Amino acid sequence: MNKKIKTDAVDFLFDAILTLKDRDECYAFFEDLCTVNELLSLSQRFEVASMLRDHKTYLDIAEKTGASTATISRVNRSLNYGNDGYELAFNRLPSKE
Repeated sequence: MNKKIKTDAVDFLFDAILTLKDRDECYAFFEDLCTVNELLSLSQRFEVASMLRDHKTYLDIAEKTGASTATISRVNRSLNYGNDGYELAFNRLPSKE
């Protein structure tokens, strides 16, 4: 874990997120917390991670998501050398099929 982000304020935010019970509550909270562009950027990164995990090419990912190759590369680095946070979430999500 990155010690730079481990603060009381971040803990407080994560504790708040962990209280949310369903998608509607998430929409309400994140629409208040984030700008539209911030939320769309977060969702784009998660979609990029999913596509990388499915072995899609950078070109396919860029065309489908509109993500830059720099964003795709950054997400790929996180998938390969990060804290396995993406993998943790993917493993807990129901199958896409």
